[in-house]
Amino acid sequence: MRTFQLYSPYRIWRVFTVLLTIYMLVRKRQTFLFFSPLSPERLLGRITLLGASFIKLAQVLATRNDFFPPEYLSKLKMLHDELPAMETKIMQGVFTRAFKKDPFYRFEVTPIASASIGQVHEAWLDAETKVAVKLRREGIEKQVKADIRILSFFNSLFRPLFSHYTKHSLEAVINEFSSMILKEVSLNQERANLVKFSETYADMSVAFPTPYEKLSCDDALVMSFEEGFRFDDKEALNKHNIDITPIIETLVKFYTEQMLVRGFFHADPHPGNLLVTKEGRLILLDFGMVKRVPNDTRIAIIELIKAANEQDYERYVSASKRLGTVAYDAPTSELAEFTQRMFDIFNNDALDSSSMQELAFEVLEQTRNLPFKLPQEAIYILRVSAIIEGLGTTYIENFNGIKDILPILQRNIPRALGAKESIVETLVDEFKNFPLDVRAFRNTLYRISEENLSVELSKPQLETLEKSLKEALSPIMTGVVLILSAIFVVIYDRTLESLSLVLFGAGLLRLIFRKG
Repeated sequence: MRTFQLYSPYRIWRVFTVLLTIYMLVRKRQTFLFFSPLSPERLLGRITLLGASFIKLAQVLATRNDFFPPEYLSKLKMLHDELPAMETKIMQGVFTRAFKKDPFYRFEVTPIASASIGQVHEAWLDAETKVAVKLRREGIEKQVKADIRILSFFNSLFRPLFSHYTKHSLEAVINEFSSMILKEVSLNQERANLVKFSETYADMSVAFPTPYEKLSCDDALVMSFEEGFRFDDKEALNKHNIDITPIIETLVKFYTEQMLVRGFFHADPHPGNLLVTKEGRLILLDFGMVKRVPNDTRIAIIELIKAANEQDYERYVSASKRLGTVAYDAPTSELAEFTQRMFDIFNNDALDSSSMQELAFEVLEQTRNLPFKLPQEAIYILRVSAIIEGLGTTYIENFNGIKDILPILQRNIPRALGAKESIVETLVDEFKNFPLDVRAFRNTLYRISEENLSVELSKPQLETLEKSLKEALSPIMTGVVLILSAIFVVIYDRTLESLSLVLFGAGLLRLIFRKG
């Protein structure tokens, strides 16, 4: 792909208008520098035209209900990672580069699926062995790297316009998105993810494709062909009398195991990546987006679930602060009241799904000025939660995270905390750890007696401290710079004494009225 195509003025203009619209919506501004936001329909169309990078970025941003008005949010949630297939000639070029010698007994030129990163073809290694061959889209890696550069440039341009928390949330999204999509365009990385996933979750009641590592490379991934119906194919599932309820429970349990127990999770479980066999078994596909969950994030999520189950809203807010989705200095009582109202809405069986959504948006509208955040560690966790909730609503009326998913999560908390299957196993495990606990307790007492007990600040506390220091030091620095400038001006040219007095006065006022 030529450099001019990657950085063409028309493409850069499209990126500018999309990002400016997003920034205006986040800032809740009707106009900026004579520009108005694109309409929801035009924003959707423009993102689709820009392709892979911006489709995936918008999908991540759409997990933040407080960033966008409902009409924009509904359009962004319609984005699908589907593109026309590569031209046959271009596809043949990728195929030839990936396979020096054709290893297939038969290869279907027309793909069965085509997305932004690659397309999937049916093939046979012999008369019996059917495989899926994923070919990477020509030039996609260069395109993604160019898009990240353009995105970073415009983000640095718009960055000063935002509040501390919004600025950090958007940067977290862009940083996490950039890191993830660069890994996603490597089929070698996807193959490694698939191998690791298959080993880590071999004991779960979910199936995965088997990769053919010797036939695969960065341009092609060869896997066993898995037969099944798309998760959202209601007609096929009903026709084969497949009960979806236990399958949804299996999916939620599986993601509980991934995010809370083992900390290694598939970050893109959309309906096209989930198949259901005729026997009702779940198959997971596409391992380009796989993430690890840091231990402190897992602990925060467990605390969040426990607080939600016990309807302890202040503890729920505290856990949210620890997770990083709420600023550490945010008002706990106000947020606890907001949380209770949201829980009351989604626990109300008398409301249909549209009424729930309408009421939830009304509550969100009242909390738009509260300091919510989107930490890098939580971006894909929140996205996965939203996708799974969406899958549930396909089949179950009024399905939502509070009423339907929370009880399943609560039942799995003991396992997430390391409890064994039986009481005897748990007691044996605790007995083994007892000497270590005693030693740790003695070390703590010793440190207290020696006045050598240190206190560690969490990341949210450090961020709040940093913000407070910046706010405190900024007017002082400005005042000092103005006063020094006044002194420099009068030394440089005595005729500029009036300008020097203005600068000195401005600096003095800035030091006196620091909170202004």
